[in-house]
Amino acid sequence: MHEIAVRDLTEGYADNQEEGVFGYGGRLNIRPPYQREFIYKPKQRDAVIDTVQKNFPLNVMYWVGSDINAFEVLDGQQRTVSICQYVNGDFSVNNIYFRGLPKDKQEKFLNYKLMIYFCEGTDSEKLDWFNVINTAGEKLTEQEARNAIYTGPWLADAKLKFSKSNCAAYLLGKDYVNGSPIRQEYLETVIDWINDGKIEEYMAKHQHDQNANELWLYFQAVIQWVKATFPNYRKEMKGLRWGGFYNRFKDKFYDTATLETQIATLMADDDVTKKSGIYEYVLTNEERHLNLRAFSDTMKRSAYERQGGNCPKCGKHFAFGAMEGDHITPWHEGGKTTPENCQMLCKDCNRRKAGK
Repeated sequence: MHEIAVRDLTEGYADNQEEGVFGYGGRLNIRPPYQREFIYKPKQRDAVIDTVQKNFPLNVMYWVGSDINAFEVLDGQQRTVSICQYVNGDFSVNNIYFRGLPKDKQEKFLNYKLMIYFCEGTDSEKLDWFNVINTAGEKLTEQEARNAIYTGPWLADAKLKFSKSNCAAYLLGKDYVNGSPIRQEYLETVIDWINDGKIEEYMAKHQHDQNANELWLYFQAVIQWVKATFPNYRKEMKGLRWGGFYNRFKDKFYDTATLETQIATLMADDDVTKKSGIYEYVLTNEERHLNLRAFSDTMKRSAYERQGGNCPKCGKHFAFGAMEGDHITPWHEGGKTTPENCQMLCKDCNRRKAGK
């Protein structure tokens, strides 16, 4: 266990997207490859600063030796970055920046002693420590945990492209992809797309590649295909599995004007209850993606009584619970989910009709 003053921790603090985040006179790698991005919200960050200013104890932080007289932050990155950014003048607390504090308060802050536990171990042991220590606090996402395993040059480059605030992937795809880059959701999504859900397999295969260009070029191709195929953007397009659509349909020709006419018609159709499913429907022609509005119990009961409980296909009599609502004029032929278009078929007849 060691006591490290804030002034020593923040000496030489540098946050460079390509080279990393460093402090402690350049000897401390604050964000080694297995670490997540900085995710503290302002309230959490300010609470760290308030703790130091009041000279209250912060929880022990863990550093691990990475080389002679050099260290990596194993646990405590969020607190470390909060302190360094505050001293660096990156944000204020209660509208007062560090440089705006009286000199005595600045000195008190810089002299605050952090409790640091120094660990030693192999790469595998470091990862074991990291995973055990990080079971508390801000829970790791599944992709953050994967990053801790598949470290290497490929991951470092992938995180530059997919895991930074306002990174290239976010700027290109923010209208089409859900989630936060810094919580690794962009990276996870695109690996899921390119390798059909087998994320660990892809990361293991490419772990020692010198860059992530394949993944980046793939993502660009997906977004370009989406924009070309569906040039009229709608909010329902965000968060769809575009990579899967691209993999299946990229070589098929679509008339964009015809697609747009279909989409506009379906958007206005009250029977379509899942508007985001329209895009998969126009690509696959599978109605299940639309969650078509079903006949209500009242509509079905009225049709049943009107038919006298008889199936109009086979002519046999059935109990109400043994029959199912069906469109007389199919939905794809313009039939609506209305009382006058409802008939009750026995389950066998309804299945046979649906299978045609």
